[in-house]
Amino acid sequence: MSMKNTLLYVVTIIIWGSTWIGIKFQLGAVDPMVSVVYRFALSALLLLLFCKMRGHTLKFSLKDHSFMALLGLLLFSINYWLVYVAEVYLTSGLVAVLFSSIVFMNIANGAFFLGTPVEKKMIFGAAAGILGIGLIFMHEIETFDFTDNSLMGIAFGFASVLLASFGNITSARNSKHNIPVLQANAFGMGYGALALAVLALGLGKEFSFSLTLPYVTSLVYLAVFGSIIAFTSYLTLISSIGADKASYSIMVVPVVALVISSFFEGYLWSLSAIIGLILVMGGNFLALHRRSVPS
Repeated sequence: MSMKNTLLYVVTIIIWGSTWIGIKFQLGAVDPMVSVVYRFALSALLLLLFCKMRGHTLKFSLKDHSFMALLGLLLFSINYWLVYVAEVYLTSGLVAVLFSSIVFMNIANGAFFLGTPVEKKMIFGAAAGILGIGLIFMHEIETFDFTDNSLMGIAFGFASVLLASFGNITSARNSKHNIPVLQANAFGMGYGALALAVLALGLGKEFSFSLTLPYVTSLVYLAVFGSIIAFTSYLTLISSIGADKASYSIMVVPVVALVISSFFEGYLWSLSAIIGLILVMGGNFLALHRRSVPS
């Protein structure tokens, strides 16, 4: 990858690998779905103001708005709610394993919807990464039991991953049709927050707010870093190297989260987790490394 793409990749995985810290402070007084509404509404508002101040165009056709709304529904709205629902029935580690499958989904959806060529090294790299993620969370997989609730959690988790993959493909499509990533994110997050707010009202969620310092600061962190900066980096990466390669960053995110956890929460790496880490990083290199062409 170029230096610019490498920077976007690193920024994405480091920020998303650290967002669990912010999410911890979001849980409690305010319903998680409502907190996600606040997060993306704030992100949309800040992005729109930024675009306005920088003189970026905010005039788009109705067709462009429909695809930006689709991006919001798929990537900044329902899929987030489904993750929260899945984690009611599954551990966060198992959800991370499920989300690692987005690489294969993006390969398949990219080939089907955008005609993106399927690279063998990408498939092998993704397979190595998923195996590595499985080894890292081996204990949680071994204790998994096939109860109705667990299977329901898997269903919600896969639905979330599938929607996110469609969102990735929609973003790639928008870039091909010259819709800038910043404006697409701004309007998409706004549409996504609105859709999720309607769903929350329909489900009878209470729109409360916590004026405590931990809640407000974590909300700002998630909105600015976790949403604006990370999603802009990630979706710019999609437009540059493709949804399949960019999505490998999502597989590395839980690894970064565990590395951070080992410093702040005393997480201890087992032998299987270390082997898993090596597989994830090896698969990452295989999927993203470009051979130099002899001159």
